[in-house]
Amino acid sequence: MRAVVQRVKNASVAIDEKTVGKIGRGFMILLGIHEEDTREDAEYLVKKISKSRVFEDENGKLNLSIQAVGGSILSISQFTLYADTKKGNRPSFIKAARPESAIPLYKAFNQGLNQQGIDVVTGEFGADMQVSLVNDGPVTIIYDTREKS
Repeated sequence: MRAVVQRVKNASVAIDEKTVGKIGRGFMILLGIHEEDTREDAEYLVKKISKSRVFEDENGKLNLSIQAVGGSILSISQFTLYADTKKGNRPSFIKAARPESAIPLYKAFNQGLNQQGIDVVTGEFGADMQVSLVNDGPVTIIYDTREKS
């Protein structure tokens, strides 16, 4: 799994010009699911993201987690994070998980974050979504379960 995590002041997602989810302070996450990903990958990301200390404490140090600041998450499925751009000009998405395996893992990821006490708002898997955000910092971190140690 690949997660692009952006610390935001606010974020929202719309489908057909109707807002279907919005958050204030927290994370906007783009989540890509690889064809070989498992529930363990989702659990790993939940642990890393929920404990990530990227919010400022009273001294201006990045020392607080999303839970410590009472933040929320806007989680967006994004198969294009597994684009293969090595050949030609048209990306291939062959390594992205098919919906029948990606949807349960996407749901498990979001439920895992929710079980950590984090409010999670989502878009709609496979929909044409318009995502808006105000990146805070900017702070953007990429997690990839294929690169965990």
